[in-house]
Amino acid sequence: MHIDTKLPKVGTTIFSVMSQLAVEHQAVNLGQGFPDFEPPQALREAIARAMAEGRNQYAPGIGLPTLREQIALKTERMYGRRIDAAGEVTVTSGATEALFAAIAAVVRAGDEVIVFDPAYDSYEPVIELQGAKAVHIPLTVPSFGVDWQRVRDAVTPRTRMILINSPHNPSGAVLSAADLDQLAAIVRDTEIVVLSDEVYEHIVFDGALHQSVLRHAELAARSIVVSSFGKTYHCTGWKLGYAVAPAALSAEFRKVHQYLTFCTFHPAQVAFAEFMASTPEHYLELPAFYQAKRDRFRALIAPSRFKLLDVPGGYFQLVDYSAIRDEPDVTFCEWLVKQGGVAAIPLAPFYETAPDTRLVRLCFAKSDATMDAAAERLCKL
Repeated sequence: MHIDTKLPKVGTTIFSVMSQLAVEHQAVNLGQGFPDFEPPQALREAIARAMAEGRNQYAPGIGLPTLREQIALKTERMYGRRIDAAGEVTVTSGATEALFAAIAAVVRAGDEVIVFDPAYDSYEPVIELQGAKAVHIPLTVPSFGVDWQRVRDAVTPRTRMILINSPHNPSGAVLSAADLDQLAAIVRDTEIVVLSDEVYEHIVFDGALHQSVLRHAELAARSIVVSSFGKTYHCTGWKLGYAVAPAALSAEFRKVHQYLTFCTFHPAQVAFAEFMASTPEHYLELPAFYQAKRDRFRALIAPSRFKLLDVPGGYFQLVDYSAIRDEPDVTFCEWLVKQGGVAAIPLAPFYETAPDTRLVRLCFAKSDATMDAAAERLCKL
């Protein structure tokens, strides 16, 4: 039987490839973006208690009311925006599901979606599954900022969505309030929806504020904002996220969500509702928690031959390896995991057309022991 693939450009993700190579070569894995330390003890106790108390069947499709209320409270506390927990918050099976549901709910065949390269690799396949086209705009290297004139020039009558990501994966760049004003001016008087991937919203450094589109009244009125419990609470394997959007957009989003996963892992929702109410300081303290890891990791690899780029947010460090080897980043990452004993992520898979740079991504959301082991190997190169 011949299968005519709907996604001819898609193979195994670079994250899976590099993680498997790390296992095969017993390398320190700084590739795939996940913490190698545990979620808060009280949160783990809460999920165990929820299971023991029988919260193991379907949750409400849009999420537990108590959890949605905590999300609404957090949104007002962090961004000054009061939202309706009943009509504007939807709990999802991770941010990736939320991104899929948002694109599928809004984008139709023949539409165009503007994305910024390097872009997280799940975006374009979902756009293509809708019969739409991803329009790629490269971010400026090495700052990974947005050239807003190029965005204006890329907008056409077919543009249905602009997809932004801040703090940005893989670069760690963050959008400013001025950037949001530029975006608002571009989408004003159009039917363009903004999809804002904000999974690293609580990991912003050096005293800066995360500029969520929820801070910007004009953008909030036309945006779907995606967040991740996994990134915020160090439990990526629980696969819990949520989307905040105006009621009309949320209604369309929920039409897709209910047939995509219907509902999300019930015990984890109980646990997060409890933990958010009892321990709001967790996400407030997250910038300092990860800034300490960033600074420690940078100090450890400063003696190496890598050149370190700035890290305004997120939990990834970009490094320039041009003083070590002159070869494409995918080739370098294969050499690094096999010969250097460290797994990294190349940037080329995040581009439509990759520039001729020598940059790779390292994850510092790791224990001190993991960072020490990786740094020792990186400094020997």
